Amino acid sequence: MRTNNLNPLAVVRNLGILAHVDAGKTTVTERILFATGTTHKRGEVHDGTTVTDFDPQERDRGITIFAAAVSCAWDGHRLNLIDTPGHVDFADEVERSLRVLDGAVAVFDAVAGVEPQSESVWRQADRHGVPRIAFVNKLDRAGADLDTAVESIRQRLHPAPLVVQLPIGSEDGFTGVVDLLRMRALTWADDTTALDEGPVPDGLREEALRRRRLLEEAVAERHPAALEEFCDRETLSADTLIAALRDLTHSGDGVVVLCGSAYRNRGVEPLLDAVVAYLPSPLDVPAVRGENGDERPCDPAEPFAALVFKVNATPTGRLTYVRVYSGTIEKGATVWDAGARRTERIGRILRVQADRHAQLERAVAGDIVAVVGLKSARAGSTLCAPDAPLVLEPPGVAEPVVSVAVEAERSVDTDRLASALARLAEEDPSLGVRTDAETGQTLLSGMGELHLEVAVEKVRREHGLTLNVGRPRVSYRETVGRGVSGLVFRHVKQDGGAGQFAHVVLDVEPSAEGFEFRSAVVGGRVPQEYVRAVEAGCRDALAEGPLGGHPVTGLRVTLADGSTHVKDSSDTAFRTAGRFGLREALRACAMVLLEPVVEVTVTVPEDAVGAVLGDLAARRGRVSGSVTRGGAAVVTATVPLAELFGYATRLRSRTQGRGTFTARPTGYAPAPSEAVAVARR
Repeated sequence: MRTNNLNPLAVVRNLGILAHVDAGKTTVTERILFATGTTHKRGEVHDGTTVTDFDPQERDRGITIFAAAVSCAWDGHRLNLIDTPGHVDFADEVERSLRVLDGAVAVFDAVAGVEPQSESVWRQADRHGVPRIAFVNKLDRAGADLDTAVESIRQRLHPAPLVVQLPIGSEDGFTGVVDLLRMRALTWADDTTALDEGPVPDGLREEALRRRRLLEEAVAERHPAALEEFCDRETLSADTLIAALRDLTHSGDGVVVLCGSAYRNRGVEPLLDAVVAYLPSPLDVPAVRGENGDERPCDPAEPFAALVFKVNATPTGRLTYVRVYSGTIEKGATVWDAGARRTERIGRILRVQADRHAQLERAVAGDIVAVVGLKSARAGSTLCAPDAPLVLEPPGVAEPVVSVAVEAERSVDTDRLASALARLAEEDPSLGVRTDAETGQTLLSGMGELHLEVAVEKVRREHGLTLNVGRPRVSYRETVGRGVSGLVFRHVKQDGGAGQFAHVVLDVEPSAEGFEFRSAVVGGRVPQEYVRAVEAGCRDALAEGPLGGHPVTGLRVTLADGSTHVKDSSDTAFRTAGRFGLREALRACAMVLLEPVVEVTVTVPEDAVGAVLGDLAARRGRVSGSVTRGGAAVVTATVPLAELFGYATRLRSRTQGRGTFTARPTGYAPAPSEAVAVARR
């Protein structure tokens, strides 16, 4: 759909910055803020002066932990930008951000190319249908190579990379880029941030013409209008190329690739031009659809609808971040929280600049803002007009894989700790808090060691609590290795008055899906409403398996037969029969313990490969590949998560501090017999 230049929404871009950790996306964000005049001094990650990494832990650790929203202006357009974390432990922050974004800039390291978390966030963007452009960063580094990075994009991410720039110089001599669309040179001097435009250097003209031809052919191959012009004129005009690149970006049939060095402020202005030219406005994306099929177009005149994607408790109040999809909301207005089924009042509306805010009188369709005054809204809640209710699909939440026991050092602080943990879970849905039924311990669960470290430190700093923290434990799962058929369970209860009667016959077998339920009852022996109650009871039973009380997955339950009593049968009776019947069936099955496994990518000097391989083998790792890149060896292996606790320290000691690793979850795998004994404890 074409944007209407007369519509104010056509000049809005809601975009995120996505990347692997240390690819430079926070530096890209800081340079965007500086180039747009939003800040007057360039923030540096290593100095702890960045705008978006404002949390003390982010500055201490030098990484992005929490998604931060900022707003800036460029070439008459308003950019609402979210800087997302790159570490795998905080992938849920990325997931929630992508749910409300219209476009994204994917940042890649020019030396490393596509790294494991680059691939993960790319797949997340695929699931949400978010159009992207790519920025190959750090071209000033030793070993940087644009073509190698682009080839890794082609091979590992499988889009058609459409490279629109050619670097001028290499490594420390990188000074600018050739714009292949308008055939001009864009350069930046060392002592200034000013952009100089000039003709293509003579030494690069032939290569620039060759690459321009390759770009034209790639675009014509994928875009009908461009193909028609290419066949008529054997070339494409800059305007045709830009229009075609925009269409290919929106459809996902191609990804525009730019390059530069954000740290040295080279390539940022062309990147901003590309954001405006290629990424969609709120008018270009389809109308948002509610769970009941209702659609709301991006129009300020439509009934109000917004999605909460982040909640943050601050010393000055509770901030609720929302993406407004339709309608207009004003300060003091009353909205309907569709999840909590209650009305709320909007106290204030804020334009967010990371940890600073500017007050607004209203927010309209296409806006990303924070509101103050909501008491019950959580991440994933839908806010809408009370007279036009709508429920939007919430972002998915990953299941935690690591837990630690936490307790207050002083017993008088127990209630304060419970309140602090409840607030943590409210802000971050990927954190779980529960009480162990056997030990009475409070367990905090998350996506990894770093995720839990950050959460515990947040409690210590913000609430002034001294905590005792146990050793990390992985979250196991249980599944069916060999099923049972024809298990009969009768639930009969008679204690005066109306009784309870339910008779079910269950078949249980392994399944590739998480949980499947079906009914094979014939002749109406179990009415449909009772079948649904049996399914609900079976789902209740999945919470604790027979091996060690871990959640059960990977099974298919079939209600093969059953019977009812004319007076004593009820939904409650059949739900109880389903729960206890499946528990009894699982005890009769051959159960398998599953443990979380991760794909580990270890980068080490070549002389340390042997020691690293031996250590991975001792950790039950299975090596899947090893390549040499830029004088270093990159080893990929699949390792049980339980074996990776403390691995960072061990790797540093084995490589004299020169080794690094990243890990990303790949699912669950059967655990060895010795792990079953551990899981029972």
